[in-house]
Amino acid sequence: MKSERYQEIRSLLSSPEAEKIHQGLLMIREELPSIDEAAARSLFEMVSVLFHVDLFDHPDQAGVVDEAISLVADFGEEVIPYLLNDLDAGDMKAQLAIGHAFGRVGEPALEPLLESYQCEESEECRIFLVYALGKIQSPRVLKAFEQVLKAAGSENLELRDTAIRALGRFVEHIKPEDLPAEFKESMLDAIQGNLGDASAGVRAKAIRSYGKLARYGHLNPEEKEKLRQTCELLLGADDQFDWDRAYIVRKEAQEALDCLEGCD
Repeated sequence: MKSERYQEIRSLLSSPEAEKIHQGLLMIREELPSIDEAAARSLFEMVSVLFHVDLFDHPDQAGVVDEAISLVADFGEEVIPYLLNDLDAGDMKAQLAIGHAFGRVGEPALEPLLESYQCEESEECRIFLVYALGKIQSPRVLKAFEQVLKAAGSENLELRDTAIRALGRFVEHIKPEDLPAEFKESMLDAIQGNLGDASAGVRAKAIRSYGKLARYGHLNPEEKEKLRQTCELLLGADDQFDWDRAYIVRKEAQEALDCLEGCD
Protein backbone atom coordinates (compact mmCIF):
# COMPACT_ATOMS: atom_id res chain seq x y z
CA MET A 1 0.00 0.00 0.00
CA LYS A 2 1.28 3.44 -0.89
CA SER A 3 2.34 5.61 2.02
CA GLU A 4 0.05 8.46 0.94
CA ARG A 5 -3.03 6.21 0.94
CA TYR A 6 -2.05 4.77 4.30
CA GLN A 7 -1.78 8.26 5.79
CA GLU A 8 -5.12 9.25 4.28
CA ILE A 9 -6.81 6.22 5.87
CA ARG A 10 -5.17 6.99 9.20
CA SER A 11 -6.37 10.58 9.04
CA LEU A 12 -9.95 9.58 8.19
CA LEU A 13 -10.16 7.03 11.00
CA SER A 14 -8.86 9.62 13.46
CA SER A 15 -11.70 11.98 12.62
CA PRO A 16 -14.55 12.58 15.11
CA GLU A 17 -16.97 12.61 12.15
CA ALA A 18 -18.76 9.33 11.44
CA GLU A 19 -18.89 9.98 7.69
CA LYS A 20 -15.11 10.40 7.45
CA ILE A 21 -14.54 7.26 9.53
CA HIS A 22 -16.90 5.43 7.15
CA GLN A 23 -14.83 6.61 4.19
CA GLY A 24 -11.66 5.33 5.85
CA LEU A 25 -13.23 1.93 6.48
CA LEU A 26 -14.32 1.72 2.85
CA MET A 27 -10.76 2.42 1.74
CA ILE A 28 -9.43 -0.37 3.95
CA ARG A 29 -12.00 -2.77 2.52
CA GLU A 30 -10.76 -1.91 -0.98
CA GLU A 31 -7.19 -2.73 0.10
CA LEU A 32 -7.93 -6.09 1.76
CA PRO A 33 -7.42 -8.35 -1.30
CA SER A 34 -3.91 -7.03 -1.94
CA ILE A 35 -2.30 -6.25 1.44
CA ASP A 36 0.42 -8.35 3.06
CA GLU A 37 0.50 -9.55 6.68
CA ALA A 38 2.37 -6.52 8.00
CA ALA A 39 -0.07 -4.10 6.38
CA ALA A 40 -3.00 -6.16 7.62
CA ARG A 41 -1.74 -5.95 11.21
CA SER A 42 -1.25 -2.20 10.96
CA LEU A 43 -4.71 -1.63 9.48
CA PHE A 44 -6.30 -3.95 12.04
CA GLU A 45 -4.80 -1.87 14.84
CA MET A 46 -6.29 1.29 13.34
CA VAL A 47 -9.74 -0.26 12.89
CA SER A 48 -9.84 -1.92 16.30
CA VAL A 49 -9.39 1.45 18.01
CA LEU A 50 -13.06 2.00 17.12
CA PHE A 51 -13.97 -0.87 19.45
CA HIS A 52 -13.19 1.48 22.34
CA VAL A 53 -15.72 4.14 21.31
CA ASP A 54 -18.22 4.90 24.08
CA LEU A 55 -21.53 4.84 22.22
CA PHE A 56 -23.32 6.56 25.09
CA ASP A 57 -21.07 9.57 24.51
CA HIS A 58 -20.97 9.16 20.71
CA PRO A 59 -24.25 7.52 19.60
CA ASP A 60 -23.70 8.89 16.10
CA GLN A 61 -20.79 6.46 15.68
CA ALA A 62 -22.80 3.27 16.34
CA GLY A 63 -22.98 2.55 12.61
CA VAL A 64 -19.24 2.85 12.01
CA VAL A 65 -18.43 0.72 15.07
CA ASP A 66 -20.64 -2.04 13.68
CA GLU A 67 -19.02 -1.54 10.28
CA ALA A 68 -15.58 -1.84 11.89
CA ILE A 69 -16.56 -5.14 13.54
CA SER A 70 -17.67 -6.58 10.21
CA LEU A 71 -14.56 -5.27 8.49
CA VAL A 72 -12.27 -6.91 11.04
CA ALA A 73 -14.06 -10.22 10.47
CA ASP A 74 -13.47 -9.80 6.72
CA PHE A 75 -9.72 -9.80 7.35
CA GLY A 76 -10.18 -13.59 7.65
CA GLU A 77 -8.74 -16.21 9.97
CA GLU A 78 -5.46 -14.32 10.20
CA VAL A 79 -7.13 -11.79 12.49
CA ILE A 80 -7.99 -14.37 15.19
CA PRO A 81 -4.65 -14.12 17.09
CA TYR A 82 -4.92 -10.32 17.08
CA LEU A 83 -8.43 -10.48 18.52
CA LEU A 84 -7.39 -12.97 21.19
CA ASN A 85 -4.48 -10.77 22.18
CA ASP A 86 -6.71 -7.69 22.46
CA LEU A 87 -9.31 -9.52 24.53
CA ASP A 88 -7.12 -8.90 27.57
CA ALA A 89 -7.21 -5.13 27.07
CA GLY A 90 -9.43 -4.54 30.09
CA ASP A 91 -11.93 -2.30 28.26
CA MET A 92 -15.38 -3.90 28.40
CA LYS A 93 -16.60 -1.96 25.35
CA ALA A 94 -13.75 -3.36 23.29
CA GLN A 95 -14.17 -6.85 24.72
CA LEU A 96 -17.85 -6.92 23.73
CA ALA A 97 -16.96 -5.70 20.23
CA ILE A 98 -14.29 -8.39 19.94
CA GLY A 99 -16.88 -11.00 20.94
CA HIS A 100 -19.09 -9.85 18.08
CA ALA A 101 -16.13 -9.89 15.72
CA PHE A 102 -15.41 -13.52 16.62
CA GLY A 103 -19.04 -14.33 15.92
CA ARG A 104 -18.75 -12.83 12.45
CA VAL A 105 -15.50 -14.69 11.77
CA GLY A 106 -17.59 -17.79 12.50
CA GLU A 107 -16.50 -21.43 12.61
CA PRO A 108 -12.75 -20.79 12.12
CA ALA A 109 -12.74 -18.99 15.48
CA LEU A 110 -14.23 -21.92 17.39
CA GLU A 111 -11.11 -24.00 18.03
CA PRO A 112 -8.86 -21.03 18.93
CA LEU A 113 -11.48 -19.76 21.37
CA LEU A 114 -11.80 -23.18 23.02
CA GLU A 115 -8.02 -23.59 23.27
CA SER A 116 -7.72 -20.14 24.82
CA TYR A 117 -10.51 -20.88 27.27
CA GLN A 118 -8.83 -24.07 28.44
CA CYS A 119 -5.49 -22.28 28.95
CA GLU A 120 -6.84 -19.00 30.33
CA GLU A 121 -6.55 -18.41 34.07
CA SER A 122 -8.17 -14.96 34.17
CA GLU A 123 -11.88 -15.22 35.01
CA GLU A 124 -12.52 -11.91 33.24
CA CYS A 125 -11.04 -13.18 29.98
CA ARG A 126 -12.93 -16.46 30.33
CA ILE A 127 -16.18 -14.49 30.54
CA PHE A 128 -15.54 -12.82 27.20
CA LEU A 129 -14.30 -16.04 25.59
CA VAL A 130 -17.63 -17.66 26.51
CA TYR A 131 -19.43 -14.55 25.27
CA ALA A 132 -17.60 -14.88 21.94
CA LEU A 133 -18.43 -18.59 21.70
CA GLY A 134 -22.09 -17.72 22.14
CA LYS A 135 -21.89 -15.44 19.10
CA ILE A 136 -20.81 -18.20 16.70
CA GLN A 137 -23.74 -19.35 14.60
CA SER A 138 -22.80 -22.91 13.68
CA PRO A 139 -23.84 -26.42 14.74
CA ARG A 140 -20.15 -27.01 15.49
CA VAL A 141 -20.59 -25.03 18.73
CA LEU A 142 -21.51 -28.45 20.12
CA LYS A 143 -17.75 -28.83 20.65
CA ALA A 144 -17.91 -26.04 23.23
CA PHE A 145 -20.97 -27.37 25.03
CA GLU A 146 -19.19 -29.27 27.80
CA GLN A 147 -16.87 -26.41 28.73
CA VAL A 148 -19.70 -23.88 28.80
CA LEU A 149 -21.87 -26.23 30.88
CA LYS A 150 -19.13 -26.23 33.51
CA ALA A 151 -18.92 -22.43 33.33
CA ALA A 152 -22.67 -22.22 34.01
CA GLY A 153 -21.94 -23.62 37.48
CA SER A 154 -19.08 -21.21 38.20
CA GLU A 155 -18.90 -19.28 41.46
CA ASN A 156 -18.18 -16.19 39.36
CA LEU A 157 -21.48 -14.35 38.77
CA GLU A 158 -20.60 -12.90 35.37
CA LEU A 159 -19.19 -16.17 34.09
CA ARG A 160 -22.25 -18.24 34.96
CA ASP A 161 -24.53 -15.46 33.65
CA THR A 162 -22.68 -15.42 30.32
CA ALA A 163 -22.49 -19.22 30.16
CA ILE A 164 -26.18 -19.91 30.76
CA ARG A 165 -27.00 -17.36 28.07
CA ALA A 166 -24.49 -18.91 25.65
CA LEU A 167 -26.06 -22.35 26.11
CA GLY A 168 -29.35 -20.89 24.94
CA ARG A 169 -27.60 -19.47 21.89
CA PHE A 170 -25.99 -22.85 21.16
CA VAL A 171 -29.29 -24.74 20.96
CA GLU A 172 -30.49 -22.31 18.29
CA HIS A 173 -27.94 -23.84 15.92
CA ILE A 174 -27.85 -27.50 16.99
CA LYS A 175 -30.46 -29.89 15.63
CA PRO A 176 -32.38 -31.77 18.35
CA GLU A 177 -31.14 -35.11 17.04
CA ASP A 178 -27.52 -33.89 17.25
CA LEU A 179 -27.66 -32.76 20.88
CA PRO A 180 -26.54 -35.69 23.08
CA ALA A 181 -29.05 -36.62 25.77
CA GLU A 182 -26.48 -36.18 28.52
CA PHE A 183 -25.75 -32.62 27.35
CA LYS A 184 -29.44 -31.74 27.34
CA GLU A 185 -29.93 -33.24 30.80
CA SER A 186 -26.92 -31.34 32.11
CA MET A 187 -28.21 -28.13 30.56
CA LEU A 188 -31.61 -28.64 32.21
CA ASP A 189 -29.85 -29.20 35.52
CA ALA A 190 -27.81 -26.04 35.03
CA ILE A 191 -30.96 -24.08 34.22
CA GLN A 192 -32.74 -25.34 37.33
CA GLY A 193 -29.73 -24.47 39.45
CA ASN A 194 -29.50 -20.97 38.01
CA LEU A 195 -33.24 -20.35 38.43
CA GLY A 196 -32.47 -20.30 42.15
CA ASP A 197 -29.62 -17.80 41.78
CA ALA A 198 -29.59 -14.67 43.93
CA SER A 199 -29.00 -12.61 40.76
CA ALA A 200 -32.14 -11.68 38.83
CA GLY A 201 -30.01 -11.41 35.69
CA VAL A 202 -28.85 -15.00 35.97
CA ARG A 203 -32.41 -16.22 36.65
CA ALA A 204 -33.65 -14.30 33.61
CA LYS A 205 -30.97 -15.80 31.35
CA ALA A 206 -31.79 -19.27 32.71
CA ILE A 207 -35.51 -19.10 31.91
CA ARG A 208 -34.72 -17.57 28.50
CA SER A 209 -32.45 -20.50 27.65
CA TYR A 210 -35.11 -22.90 28.96
CA GLY A 211 -37.58 -21.36 26.52
CA LYS A 212 -35.11 -21.71 23.66
CA LEU A 213 -34.89 -25.44 24.29
CA ALA A 214 -38.62 -25.59 23.61
CA ARG A 215 -38.56 -23.15 20.69
CA TYR A 216 -35.91 -25.12 18.81
CA GLY A 217 -37.50 -28.55 19.37
CA HIS A 218 -35.25 -29.97 22.08
CA LEU A 219 -37.94 -30.79 24.68
CA ASN A 220 -40.24 -33.80 24.80
CA PRO A 221 -43.84 -33.45 26.06
CA GLU A 222 -42.93 -34.21 29.66
CA GLU A 223 -40.10 -31.66 29.60
CA LYS A 224 -42.39 -29.07 28.03
CA GLU A 225 -44.90 -29.59 30.83
CA LYS A 226 -42.16 -29.05 33.40
CA LEU A 227 -41.19 -25.83 31.63
CA ARG A 228 -44.82 -24.71 31.72
CA GLN A 229 -45.02 -25.35 35.45
CA THR A 230 -41.76 -23.47 36.00
CA CYS A 231 -43.00 -20.45 34.04
CA GLU A 232 -46.31 -20.42 35.91
CA LEU A 233 -44.44 -20.58 39.22
CA LEU A 234 -42.25 -17.62 38.28
CA LEU A 235 -45.31 -15.68 37.12
CA GLY A 236 -47.36 -16.52 40.21
CA ALA A 237 -49.93 -18.16 37.96
CA ASP A 238 -50.01 -21.48 39.85
CA ASP A 239 -51.80 -22.27 43.10
CA GLN A 240 -48.86 -21.02 45.21
CA PHE A 241 -49.14 -17.37 44.05
CA ASP A 242 -45.48 -16.84 44.87
CA TRP A 243 -44.03 -15.11 41.80
CA ASP A 244 -40.47 -14.03 41.17
CA ARG A 245 -40.06 -10.49 42.48
CA ALA A 246 -37.86 -9.38 39.55
CA TYR A 247 -39.79 -8.03 36.57
CA ILE A 248 -37.07 -9.10 34.10
CA VAL A 249 -37.45 -12.72 35.24
CA ARG A 250 -41.25 -12.60 34.91
CA LYS A 251 -40.90 -11.01 31.47
CA GLU A 252 -38.62 -13.81 30.27
CA ALA A 253 -40.91 -16.42 31.84
CA GLN A 254 -43.92 -14.99 30.00
CA GLU A 255 -42.02 -15.03 26.70
CA ALA A 256 -40.98 -18.65 27.31
CA LEU A 257 -44.58 -19.56 28.15
CA ASP A 258 -45.87 -17.81 25.01
CA CYS A 259 -43.29 -19.67 22.96
CA LEU A 260 -44.25 -22.94 24.58
CA GLU A 261 -47.90 -22.43 23.72
CA GLY A 262 -46.86 -21.64 20.16
CA CYS A 263 -44.85 -24.89 20.04
CA ASP A 264 -47.75 -27.04 21.24
